[in-house]
Amino acid sequence: MVTSEYERRIAARFATFDQDGNGYIDREDFSQAAKALLAEFGTAARSDKGQALYIGAEAFWQGMAGIADRDGDQRITREEFVNGAVKRLRDNPDRFAEIARPFLSAALAVADTDGDGAATVAEAARVLKVLGVAEDTARAAAAALDADGDGKVVEDEIVPAFARYFTVPE
Repeated sequence: MVTSEYERRIAARFATFDQDGNGYIDREDFSQAAKALLAEFGTAARSDKGQALYIGAEAFWQGMAGIADRDGDQRITREEFVNGAVKRLRDNPDRFAEIARPFLSAALAVADTDGDGAATVAEAARVLKVLGVAEDTARAAAAALDADGDGKVVEDEIVPAFARYFTVPE
């Protein structure tokens, strides 16, 4: 049985993906997230970074739909998300990291304004804020992503953290 605390946490994770707030997750939510990130960092959609972000968003959508869209309508309802994605991914968080990695890697590249291969904690917080995380929470989460305390967030830090966050246990 699903607990109310579990339901609350899952609802928050669902809302993160449901960018337009229409009650389901679809391809457009992933495209909107990519578009918003590009706008935030002043990156052209037709640039290499912009194209990589859109390709990563599409790969993420396809992976998520393959796991959770049980009725094949190209939309993931909250129920499908809870019963499909979360339960399957909780049992295999590496699978979630696998489907999220292209988008996360591209998002970090967009946020990496100085081109050193990593986003600063402040840049990572901007990414999270654009994706719908409250500002205080985004700052705290970005700081926590900097596992080695060097002031930078790299793919090897963010992908496992992202998978842990979305594969929440009951």
